[in-house]
Amino acid sequence: MAQLPYLTYGQVPPMSSQEFKKLAQSLISKSDASLLDYLSLMPDYSDKIAAKCGFLKKWRDWEFSLRLGLAKQRAIKLKQDVPLEEPKTSYMDAAAVILKAIDEGSPLKGEIMLDKARWYAIEEITGSNYFHRDCAFAYFLKLLLLERRQSFDVDKGFDEYKSLYASIVDSVHNEGDLK
Repeated sequence: MAQLPYLTYGQVPPMSSQEFKKLAQSLISKSDASLLDYLSLMPDYSDKIAAKCGFLKKWRDWEFSLRLGLAKQRAIKLKQDVPLEEPKTSYMDAAAVILKAIDEGSPLKGEIMLDKARWYAIEEITGSNYFHRDCAFAYFLKLLLLERRQSFDVDKGFDEYKSLYASIVDSVHNEGDLK
Protein backbone atom coordinates (compact mmCIF):
# COMPACT_ATOMS: atom_id res chain seq x y z
CA MET A 1 0.00 0.00 0.00
CA ALA A 2 2.89 2.34 0.77
CA GLN A 3 4.00 2.24 -2.86
CA LEU A 4 0.62 3.23 -4.29
CA PRO A 5 -0.08 6.83 -5.28
CA TYR A 6 -1.92 8.85 -2.63
CA LEU A 7 -5.55 9.53 -3.58
CA THR A 8 -7.44 12.78 -3.13
CA TYR A 9 -11.07 13.28 -4.05
CA GLY A 10 -11.50 14.90 -7.46
CA GLN A 11 -8.17 13.91 -8.95
CA VAL A 12 -7.81 11.86 -12.12
CA PRO A 13 -7.47 8.23 -10.99
CA PRO A 14 -3.82 7.09 -11.22
CA MET A 15 -5.07 3.67 -12.36
CA SER A 16 -8.42 2.06 -13.02
CA SER A 17 -10.20 0.12 -10.31
CA GLN A 18 -9.82 -3.00 -12.47
CA GLU A 19 -6.05 -2.48 -12.75
CA PHE A 20 -5.85 -2.12 -8.99
CA LYS A 21 -7.96 -5.24 -8.51
CA LYS A 22 -5.56 -7.27 -10.67
CA LEU A 23 -2.59 -5.88 -8.74
CA ALA A 24 -4.19 -6.52 -5.35
CA GLN A 25 -5.18 -10.07 -6.26
CA SER A 26 -1.53 -10.87 -6.81
CA LEU A 27 -0.48 -9.40 -3.46
CA ILE A 28 -3.17 -10.40 -0.94
CA SER A 29 -4.57 -13.75 0.11
CA LYS A 30 -7.07 -15.50 -2.15
CA SER A 31 -9.84 -15.16 0.42
CA ASP A 32 -9.21 -11.41 0.79
CA ALA A 33 -8.92 -11.00 -2.98
CA SER A 34 -12.30 -12.69 -3.43
CA LEU A 35 -13.86 -10.04 -1.19
CA LEU A 36 -12.86 -7.35 -3.71
CA ASP A 37 -15.61 -8.72 -5.96
CA TYR A 38 -18.20 -7.61 -3.39
CA LEU A 39 -16.94 -4.05 -3.01
CA SER A 40 -19.19 -1.60 -4.78
CA LEU A 41 -20.55 1.91 -4.46
CA MET A 42 -23.97 0.24 -4.29
CA PRO A 43 -23.29 -2.67 -1.92
CA ASP A 44 -25.80 -5.47 -2.23
CA TYR A 45 -24.56 -8.52 -0.41
CA SER A 46 -25.87 -10.70 2.35
CA ASP A 47 -24.97 -10.78 6.01
CA LYS A 48 -23.17 -14.04 5.26
CA ILE A 49 -20.71 -12.19 2.99
CA ALA A 50 -20.50 -9.21 5.37
CA ALA A 51 -19.64 -11.55 8.24
CA LYS A 52 -16.41 -12.42 6.45
CA CYS A 53 -15.15 -8.87 6.73
CA GLY A 54 -15.97 -6.07 9.14
CA PHE A 55 -15.02 -3.49 6.53
CA LEU A 56 -17.63 -4.85 4.09
CA LYS A 57 -20.32 -4.82 6.77
CA LYS A 58 -19.50 -1.30 7.92
CA TRP A 59 -19.40 0.02 4.34
CA ARG A 60 -22.69 -1.66 3.43
CA ASP A 61 -24.38 -0.38 6.58
CA TRP A 62 -23.05 3.17 6.11
CA GLU A 63 -24.12 3.35 2.47
CA PHE A 64 -27.52 1.89 3.37
CA SER A 65 -27.92 4.55 6.06
CA LEU A 66 -26.98 7.30 3.61
CA ARG A 67 -29.43 6.06 0.99
CA LEU A 68 -32.19 5.63 3.59
CA GLY A 69 -31.57 9.18 4.82
CA LEU A 70 -31.75 10.50 1.26
CA ALA A 71 -35.00 8.65 0.65
CA LYS A 72 -36.49 10.07 3.85
CA GLN A 73 -35.49 13.65 3.05
CA ARG A 74 -36.74 13.40 -0.53
CA ALA A 75 -40.05 11.95 0.71
CA ILE A 76 -40.42 14.79 3.20
CA LYS A 77 -39.63 17.36 0.51
CA LEU A 78 -42.25 15.80 -1.80
CA LYS A 79 -44.74 15.49 1.09
CA GLN A 80 -44.85 11.70 0.72
CA ASP A 81 -44.93 8.99 3.37
CA VAL A 82 -41.56 8.58 5.05
CA PRO A 83 -40.01 5.09 5.22
CA LEU A 84 -40.08 3.74 8.76
CA GLU A 85 -36.90 1.64 8.64
CA GLU A 86 -34.08 3.02 10.77
CA PRO A 87 -30.46 3.35 9.67
CA LYS A 88 -28.14 0.54 10.75
CA THR A 89 -25.23 2.78 11.62
CA SER A 90 -24.06 6.32 12.19
CA TYR A 91 -20.36 6.32 11.39
CA MET A 92 -20.64 9.99 10.75
CA ASP A 93 -23.44 12.47 10.95
CA ALA A 94 -24.67 12.14 7.38
CA ALA A 95 -27.89 14.05 8.09
CA ALA A 96 -26.31 17.47 7.54
CA VAL A 97 -24.67 16.30 4.31
CA ILE A 98 -27.94 14.84 3.08
CA LEU A 99 -29.85 18.06 3.75
CA LYS A 100 -27.19 20.16 2.01
CA ALA A 101 -27.04 17.80 -0.97
CA ILE A 102 -30.82 17.86 -1.44
CA ASP A 103 -30.98 21.65 -1.16
CA GLU A 104 -28.00 22.15 -3.47
CA GLY A 105 -28.95 24.20 -6.52
CA SER A 106 -27.34 21.74 -8.88
CA PRO A 107 -27.74 17.95 -8.98
CA LEU A 108 -24.04 17.73 -9.89
CA LYS A 109 -23.00 19.66 -6.78
CA GLY A 110 -25.30 17.48 -4.68
CA GLU A 111 -23.75 14.27 -6.08
CA ILE A 112 -20.24 15.60 -5.47
CA MET A 113 -21.17 16.44 -1.90
CA LEU A 114 -22.53 12.93 -1.33
CA ASP A 115 -19.44 11.34 -2.87
CA LYS A 116 -17.18 13.41 -0.61
CA ALA A 117 -19.19 12.14 2.36
CA ARG A 118 -18.65 8.60 1.07
CA TRP A 119 -14.92 9.31 0.77
CA TYR A 120 -14.68 10.47 4.38
CA ALA A 121 -16.79 7.54 5.57
CA ILE A 122 -14.41 5.14 3.83
CA GLU A 123 -11.50 6.80 5.66
CA GLU A 124 -13.34 6.58 8.97
CA ILE A 125 -14.23 2.92 8.46
CA THR A 126 -10.66 2.04 7.45
CA GLY A 127 -9.00 3.42 10.55
CA SER A 128 -5.27 3.93 10.86
CA ASN A 129 -3.80 0.46 10.47
CA TYR A 130 -2.12 1.02 7.11
CA PHE A 131 -0.93 -2.58 6.85
CA HIS A 132 -4.37 -4.16 7.04
CA ARG A 133 -6.41 -5.54 4.14
CA ASP A 134 -9.01 -2.85 4.83
CA CYS A 135 -6.62 -0.30 3.31
CA ALA A 136 -6.69 -2.22 0.03
CA PHE A 137 -10.49 -2.35 0.19
CA ALA A 138 -10.66 1.39 0.92
CA TYR A 139 -8.25 2.17 -1.92
CA PHE A 140 -10.44 0.18 -4.33
CA LEU A 141 -13.61 2.01 -3.23
CA LYS A 142 -11.86 5.36 -3.55
CA LEU A 143 -10.80 4.48 -7.10
CA LEU A 144 -14.45 3.66 -7.85
CA LEU A 145 -15.45 7.09 -6.51
CA LEU A 146 -12.78 8.79 -8.62
CA GLU A 147 -13.97 6.93 -11.71
CA ARG A 148 -17.53 7.94 -10.94
CA ARG A 149 -16.47 11.57 -10.55
CA GLN A 150 -14.68 11.44 -13.91
CA SER A 151 -17.88 10.20 -15.55
CA PHE A 152 -19.85 13.31 -14.58
CA ASP A 153 -20.51 15.42 -17.67
CA VAL A 154 -22.31 18.73 -17.11
CA ASP A 155 -23.44 19.17 -20.73
CA LYS A 156 -24.66 15.59 -21.04
CA GLY A 157 -26.46 15.86 -17.69
CA PHE A 158 -28.15 19.12 -18.69
CA ASP A 159 -29.23 17.61 -22.03
CA GLU A 160 -30.67 14.62 -20.17
CA TYR A 161 -32.50 16.98 -17.79
CA LYS A 162 -33.99 18.97 -20.71
CA SER A 163 -35.09 15.77 -22.43
CA LEU A 164 -36.70 14.42 -19.25
CA TYR A 165 -38.40 17.74 -18.55
CA ALA A 166 -39.74 17.93 -22.13
CA SER A 167 -41.17 14.41 -21.88
CA ILE A 168 -42.92 15.30 -18.61
CA VAL A 169 -44.40 18.47 -20.13
CA ASP A 170 -45.52 16.53 -23.22
CA SER A 171 -47.22 13.86 -21.09
CA VAL A 172 -49.07 16.53 -19.09
CA HIS A 173 -50.25 18.20 -22.31
CA ASN A 174 -51.29 14.85 -23.81
CA GLU A 175 -53.31 13.98 -20.68
CA GLY A 176 -55.07 17.33 -21.01
CA ASP A 177 -55.98 16.56 -24.64
CA LEU A 178 -57.56 13.25 -23.62
CA LYS A 179 -59.88 14.82 -21.06
